Amino acid sequence: MVMQEQARRLSEPLHWGRREKTAIGVLGALLAVAAVALIIFAASSGAPARADCIDVTFPSTLGAARVHACGQTARRVCDSGSYRGVEDKMQAACSAAGFPYRPPAQAPSG
Repeated sequence: MVMQEQARRLSEPLHWGRREKTAIGVLGALLAVAAVALIIFAASSGAPARADCIDVTFPSTLGAARVHACGQTARRVCDSGSYRGVEDKMQAACSAAGFPYRPPAQAPSG
């Protein structure tokens, strides 16, 4: 007799009551609000790129080296003439930032 009741219960589809439907609806609404909030945060976060920054990555003795500077520091880096071997990258970065570039002084040959 017990097995017949279980077989009948298993063969019938689940009955969703008002409480279950409300819980699923609230959960769905919370997930939708969280997704919209995440999309808005991802679209609006981060600082806008500055026009007066230079960013150059080049090979160095232990891997890669990076020069990143903005504003007056970038102007000093572009005017320093102290980066040998990466003149073309420094020239491009400095001109994109609007700063004059002074290449390194040539070593005397002799």
